[in-house]
Amino acid sequence: MLSRLMQWLEYRWPVSSVTRLMLDEEIPGGARFAYTLGSSLLIVFMLQAITGLMQLLFYTPSTEFAYDSISYLRTKVAFGWLIHGLHYWGANIMVVLVALHMARVFVWGAYKRPRELTWLAGVALLMTVMAFSFTGAPLHWDQRGYWAGEVGTSIAGTTPVVGSIMKRLMRGGEEMGQLTLSRFFVAHVAALPAALMAMFVVHIIAMRRFGASGPWPEAGPKAGPKSGSEAKRLPKGLFWPDQVFKDSVTGSAVFILLVGLAVFLPPSYSGQADTLDTSYVPKPEWNFLFLYQALKYFQGSLEPIGTAGVPTVLILILVLLPFIDRNPERNPFRRPVAMLGAAGLAVIITWLSIAGYRSAGFAIPGSAGGTKSAQASMPETPLMGFSPIATEAVAAEMRLSSKTAAPRNAGQPDLSKVKGLPGRAAYIIGSAGTGAVLFKKHCMPCHGQEGVSRLPNPGSQDGKVPDLNPIDRDLLGADADTSAQNIDRFIQHGAVPEGKAPAIKMPSFGDTHTLTQQQIANIEAYVLRLNGIERAEVRNPGMEPRSFFLTLISVYALVLLWVGGSWKTGRPS
Repeated sequence: MLSRLMQWLEYRWPVSSVTRLMLDEEIPGGARFAYTLGSSLLIVFMLQAITGLMQLLFYTPSTEFAYDSISYLRTKVAFGWLIHGLHYWGANIMVVLVALHMARVFVWGAYKRPRELTWLAGVALLMTVMAFSFTGAPLHWDQRGYWAGEVGTSIAGTTPVVGSIMKRLMRGGEEMGQLTLSRFFVAHVAALPAALMAMFVVHIIAMRRFGASGPWPEAGPKAGPKSGSEAKRLPKGLFWPDQVFKDSVTGSAVFILLVGLAVFLPPSYSGQADTLDTSYVPKPEWNFLFLYQALKYFQGSLEPIGTAGVPTVLILILVLLPFIDRNPERNPFRRPVAMLGAAGLAVIITWLSIAGYRSAGFAIPGSAGGTKSAQASMPETPLMGFSPIATEAVAAEMRLSSKTAAPRNAGQPDLSKVKGLPGRAAYIIGSAGTGAVLFKKHCMPCHGQEGVSRLPNPGSQDGKVPDLNPIDRDLLGADADTSAQNIDRFIQHGAVPEGKAPAIKMPSFGDTHTLTQQQIANIEAYVLRLNGIERAEVRNPGMEPRSFFLTLISVYALVLLWVGGSWKTGRPS
């Protein structure tokens, strides 16, 4: 049946000819794992396309619902955590793979004549992958993605002559908003995939035109791109089945790595984009941190040098490299100037990236609104609505010793007596890390460090401010959603403890707009974490992540052993 189907196809379409064209290729120097970086990059791109399409079934490209739609996918859709995790880490691995692939090509001198076009297509691939990273981050419309887009478009806006036009074109106006998200969405899911596929085709055709360069010969070729000295010194190997087997091994290993990252290092929640939360430090994605850090050395009138000059010079170096380095020698040990220059550039970029990651914020390029730094914070309002007695009680608390601590888990107001419904924050998955910062500023003066209170509350029935660690068990529901809703009512609307005119009353942070809804959601995520509950718990995993990973590893090991055994015993000589 299968043979008849193949005959039917062969008569109408040249299946065998196309197959031979794709697989019947000689590999100079034989099959090598060093050649698998390019194929791994293609595999990851295909995985990105598949997981991206799956996410589109749930994603809403709206500033109001983008964050919630992704949160829903990750927590309440079977294997949604895996789909999103693979896409997130795949985007990061693509940057690493294309950088390593180009580094291998440079070291082996494979950019030299007649393979200039192959190198230029590779440079275009690198730029496209970086553009994917840039346009993908804001699609989450979380704090990290929003500010990555804000910083990136602001940097583009300082480009001489065309900067303001570029900034407005990317943002759809002067400020980040719905038009920004829509334009990044179109670029990420339509324009860039088409461009990347075109670059892949150009790169592969250019490579097949002259074949793989292979490792460098003992002596550099003295004449022409296909000199006899090079041809004689390099043994030949076959793309099929030798190189395909190595590509499959490396590609599957990369897939296992991506699953492991999705399981053990899932993407963190930074909270929905909130421009009023000035405690967040704006930074670009990690692969742009070197440029972000370099900008700090070009302030004022020198700003365009950092924002436009530095990246332009780097791109020109890559583009002009095969035309500047005309020496036919490919052996890296005989190209000391080129190798030292590349090593120095790599060290500088790595150092700037690390420094950018560890640094505090600074003025966003081109902005007129001042700085955004780790030291910036919300107005001092932790005692808003408290009586003078309460303020004195807080001061007295700072002088208390550990001997004055009251029994834990006491004095929580009755949930049924709290008026009002849960607010918007109760339905947003907040960031526990950001919540810890906000808790320290707005909640710790009364509820104590890490939610363990020692503050007396004269006039209340229990005589002290209730603990939040552990919190009253009645406030913890069957899941994180219900628990957040219970806690949210107190933060939104406030509460008065039972007793005779208690000195300290829970202020209504939501009703008075002292805190934004996202900030409240962040605090709730932190309080739940103190009580052993993750606000972003996966409600419908499909399969428990660690069990899924162990099962995948077991299957992979068995398949690898079987294929390896079959290859060793059945491989044609």
